[in-house]
Amino acid sequence: MTDSVLLQTDSRGVATLTLNRPEKHNAFDAALIAELTVRLAQLNNDSSTRIIILTGAGKSFSAGADLNWMRSMAKFSEAENIEDALKLAELMDVLNTLRKPTIARVNGAVYGGGVGLVACCDIAIAADTAKFALSEVKLGLVPSVISPYVIAAIGEHQARRYFLTAEALDAKQAHKIGLIHEAVTPDKLDETIGKEVNLLLKAGPKALTACKELIAANAAASVSARRALKQKTAQLIAQLRISEEGQEGLSAFLEKRPPKWIK
Repeated sequence: MTDSVLLQTDSRGVATLTLNRPEKHNAFDAALIAELTVRLAQLNNDSSTRIIILTGAGKSFSAGADLNWMRSMAKFSEAENIEDALKLAELMDVLNTLRKPTIARVNGAVYGGGVGLVACCDIAIAADTAKFALSEVKLGLVPSVISPYVIAAIGEHQARRYFLTAEALDAKQAHKIGLIHEAVTPDKLDETIGKEVNLLLKAGPKALTACKELIAANAAASVSARRALKQKTAQLIAQLRISEEGQEGLSAFLEKRPPKWIK
């Protein structure tokens, strides 16, 4: 294990996972994706863990994918890019299907794939200073792997707007469209999450798991359809990563210049 993800568990069985790349705004790279996936799976199988809280170190929750990492993937084949994208798809699937209740403690900015993490959690509480954006199209990419979870959270009609425009949302708007459940002042964030934790701790652990399974059974497609969607979304982002437009978008952002498609 690296220190990309920190784990702290209290005596009640409340585990807090902290994305720990503050200098990169907790952006995903291969190491963070792998470590977070493993940590979540371990906690899911730990009978002493009751609740999982996901948050970010520093000022941001998560800036999504590390753009330098994504840019470097252009050197690899489409098949290698698909394999890589499937690891992020697996992370989202693991988080979305955990048997334990999950809470997103949104302490700051959330971009791209970070929005997927928020959408995969059962409860999302944000500081009212947090900003949100599905910014992929500005880079010549799409929010592919996270799309099933974000669309489930905000609905198709809202996704049509925010996937296509990549416009930033404040916490009030994120709450209005259903991405988060509540927005509070930063000084009230932990207090508000504490209230949610106390409510969850009063419930039967097996009943909470059964509730999550019940919701999934009512809302989700068949297992085979979900697997096919995971493969399809991974293939799409892999193709765009190595495309001319995707590479131009990433390069333009990192070089702090407009992409060529802006006249």
